[in-house]
Amino acid sequence: MARTAGSKFAFVLLLLLQDCPRTARGENHALSYTITVIPKPRFGQPWCEVQGEVSGNKFLSYDCGSKKFQPIGPLGLKVNNTEAWKKQSEALTDLVEELRKTLLDIKPEIATTSDPLPLQGRMLCQCKANGHTSGSWEFGFNGQISLLFDSENRKWTVVQPGGELLQGTLANDRYITKLLIKISNGDCSKWLEQFLKHWEKMLETTASPTTVPATAQSRATAIMPTAWIFLVTLTCSILLGLLG
Repeated sequence: MARTAGSKFAFVLLLLLQDCPRTARGENHALSYTITVIPKPRFGQPWCEVQGEVSGNKFLSYDCGSKKFQPIGPLGLKVNNTEAWKKQSEALTDLVEELRKTLLDIKPEIATTSDPLPLQGRMLCQCKANGHTSGSWEFGFNGQISLLFDSENRKWTVVQPGGELLQGTLANDRYITKLLIKISNGDCSKWLEQFLKHWEKMLETTASPTTVPATAQSRATAIMPTAWIFLVTLTCSILLGLLG
């Protein structure tokens, strides 16, 4: 049964990776996506939205109305022509399409009021300082986490009322489960590695502004008083000569 118009679905993914990208070792970097899917949007309303961030810095924006992944900020402009950007866009487009199809089958009985029931979440793959990552899928209703999915062990865990129905809907869709596992256990690590290469180059550029060497500055400072003393002495000598 289709859900009521305007009902929303957004999800959380904490991606599981075996190891951090080489460029990220020793630093706490993360790649995250916030995704919202609206199976039956109102007129003029896009049925999905995606926001992407690297270490808390927004670099991507997408909605299913424009059907364009827009680069945001300096990092987005640097990576929007990379292979990782292309692969990421393809995978996210496929994911929101499949989620929309699946969500149209969710029954409206999970709603506790007459208002549309939103499902909210965030997707994150994070590198820890020790070079490893950990995480899980998190799905929630009205800001409350109701369902967890460990993609490494392929285990679903209901933590709040309402999670049972969502679990049954997603777990029974083999293609979505396969897609989530593929993204979490491989794709995100590759994307993050590529994005971090550009991110670190940007940090190196901003951290090394062109400055005058300290020795040159001190030398210039020493020369200026000496020149003034010479000019004053010369002027005094000329005046004394004229007066004498």
